[in-house]
Amino acid sequence: MTAEMPPVDGEFRPHRVAVLALDGLLPFELGIPHRIFGRPTDARGRPLYEVVTCSIRSPGPVETAADFAVDVPHGPEALATADTVIVPASYELGPVFEEGRLTPELAAALARVRPGTRFASICVGGYVLAAAGLLDGRPATTHWAHADRFQELFPEVRVDADVLFIDDGDVLTSAGVAAGIDLCLHMVRRDHGTAVANDVARRTVVPPHRDGGQAQYIHRPLPEPQLATTTAARAWALGRLHEPLQLRDLAEREAMSVRTFTRRFREEVGVSPGQWLTAQRVELARQLLESTDLSVDQVARDAGFGTAQSMRQHLQQALGVTPTAYRRTFRAGAAAEAG
Repeated sequence: MTAEMPPVDGEFRPHRVAVLALDGLLPFELGIPHRIFGRPTDARGRPLYEVVTCSIRSPGPVETAADFAVDVPHGPEALATADTVIVPASYELGPVFEEGRLTPELAAALARVRPGTRFASICVGGYVLAAAGLLDGRPATTHWAHADRFQELFPEVRVDADVLFIDDGDVLTSAGVAAGIDLCLHMVRRDHGTAVANDVARRTVVPPHRDGGQAQYIHRPLPEPQLATTTAARAWALGRLHEPLQLRDLAEREAMSVRTFTRRFREEVGVSPGQWLTAQRVELARQLLESTDLSVDQVARDAGFGTAQSMRQHLQQALGVTPTAYRRTFRAGAAAEAG
């Protein structure tokens, strides 16, 4: 599901995001959707999203994990009008955590959501989606510290504890805390393209895309401080994505053997050098497809894929669309905003 982009003033309606505030919620995570989705506007300055906070009860105070409550202005009826429902983390979910089942009150609230609505969770908010059966047979993630329990409680879910978020179409899940920012920026990027998401990231003073996954945040012995890192090699590679870079080229920039460099790179970034390079080239290709009139063949060369066929395969794998379809979607969206 993508955000609404009506072409005529009388028909314009922002994409409605309902954030479900549950007792014991983490205030930081509750604020993430408002911060990210509250920023994007079209060329006329109209908000692309409308964000509302709702409870499973009547409007009123909801206890948080901090020493204050939040006054939630909407009840569960707001879920029936949502295009996207986001469930931030809460650590007071009772049967959801203990038995993997929804309370009657929570089940009744979620039953109001219209078919086709997009769902997303931040951190252990994924437990709610899993308990509702929305993740059965699907890939999903949650905070790495809760991943084993998550898998044990919901064996039908394909849990991946190494990533920052997972986009499975109409259901998205993210890892702990700040990974909710990564997820929400990804959703903006999916809805309206890289340029809009990057603008939101700049104004929020966060990176538009973080390398790697949760693996880099899981506790492990620290490397010796005198050992070199792979930072310089990554910076060097980013300026040469159009070139046929080899692993040994990157290792030589840090005066390491290929084996040592590969191990150090994975420790620091969370993915292999090859996976990282592919991700950077996909991101560059997206930017070129959105912002230039270069042919698909030229974009493939400039992004370092060499051939259009190679780029097509990588974009299909990463985004689920072909380069032509991606360009058509986001160039058409930009034209509609300017129109």
